[in-house]
Amino acid sequence: MWDEIFMILLFTAGFLYWQSTQKVREIALASTIRHCHDMELQMLDGYIAFHALSLKRDRVGNVHIARCYQFEFSSTGAERYNGKIYMLGRRVESIQLEPYRI
Repeated sequence: MWDEIFMILLFTAGFLYWQSTQKVREIALASTIRHCHDMELQMLDGYIAFHALSLKRDRVGNVHIARCYQFEFSSTGAERYNGKIYMLGRRVESIQLEPYRI
């Protein structure tokens, strides 16, 4: 009986983590698209790829899950450049772009 309860709790925790991860990814994708639009860049493939996961403290000292996603963009349509978006919890911490041709 305790084994079944443990497995249900484990699957529930896994599902809740997956659901949270999907929400953070949606926020990161929308922020990346908006940032590229504001910078007059073209985000290529409409896709962000998970790159890294860690624990990090915010300015107040609370610990959050920090995620990094990579994406590709173009300034002229001829070249591809890489960018990264860093998320701290559900908040965008920074967006970094490789140097690109204007």
